Amino acid sequence: MQPIKFKPILKETIWGGCKIPRIKHISGLEDKHIGESWEISELDDNESVVDGGAYDGKSLSQLIDTLKGNLVGEENYRRFGNRFPLLIKFIDARQDLSIQVHPDDETALRHGMVNGKNEMWYLLDSEPYASLRCGLKEELSADDIIKKVDDSTICDSIAQYDVKAGDCFYIPAGRVHSIGAGCLIAEIQQTSDTTYRFYDYNRRDSNGNLRQLHVRQAAECIDYTVREDYRQTYKRERNVRVPLVECKYFKTSLYDIDRTLQLDYSNLYSFVILICVKGSGTFTNEEENSVPIRECETVLIPATTTTLEVKGNLQLLETYI
Repeated sequence: MQPIKFKPILKETIWGGCKIPRIKHISGLEDKHIGESWEISELDDNESVVDGGAYDGKSLSQLIDTLKGNLVGEENYRRFGNRFPLLIKFIDARQDLSIQVHPDDETALRHGMVNGKNEMWYLLDSEPYASLRCGLKEELSADDIIKKVDDSTICDSIAQYDVKAGDCFYIPAGRVHSIGAGCLIAEIQQTSDTTYRFYDYNRRDSNGNLRQLHVRQAAECIDYTVREDYRQTYKRERNVRVPLVECKYFKTSLYDIDRTLQLDYSNLYSFVILICVKGSGTFTNEEENSVPIRECETVLIPATTTTLEVKGNLQLLETYI
């Protein structure tokens, strides 16, 4: 059982930038607006394929079907079967994305979907002007939301943040949000592609058409609770696990590593995903299987792994269930 890499699934978007191909050392895409790189995905028509090693060329669902609990953990396999529960992305926004909200599990099931969508963002090196929106900053009702969308004042009611590398936001289902121009983000989310887009700045496509909005569905899903601050607060430390987000869908921590470090997974009965957000290094498990890692790459660590040696100078997001 070795650490596993997957081929990135690159998404060209109207709002996408040019950072992802450059950071991931992918040539031939200099004139493309690559908005997203799906790093680990088991969604239909967007399924990750193993890149190298003993399972080269296998899809993620084939890998789970072959390895079962040895890959994802026995309890996770009982809960999810061959469906991988998390979706990992890098997002590069050249323009502001639409104002969105995601349904929770209960709402999703009511509308015929498998599950809702809870997610988190971790900011990588972004532009100096980068900002994003997250959470309501005043008390509103569903009718207020619909009215503010109609008169294009909805952005006045959503908290906006100037952001930089290392900023972190948890976005539970129901929290309104929007990634702003200049942001480069690592996103961890439930496996779902359901988004209710309810405001898009009245932008038109190349044919002069407005994008489809889901205002009433969004109003049904929104959590109208107002918080003072929607950022995750944490204190960065070297060579130790620093918790960022803990919810029932995933637990994510940050490692800032500048020496050889042993990660102990002997009492963890889950797969682990390690996302390199800066620097480079090498992972080696207890069976001496090694894999290199560098910025904007992601590695899946099987649940049978008990220890992992990390060498290098790098920052990692560690996430598992």
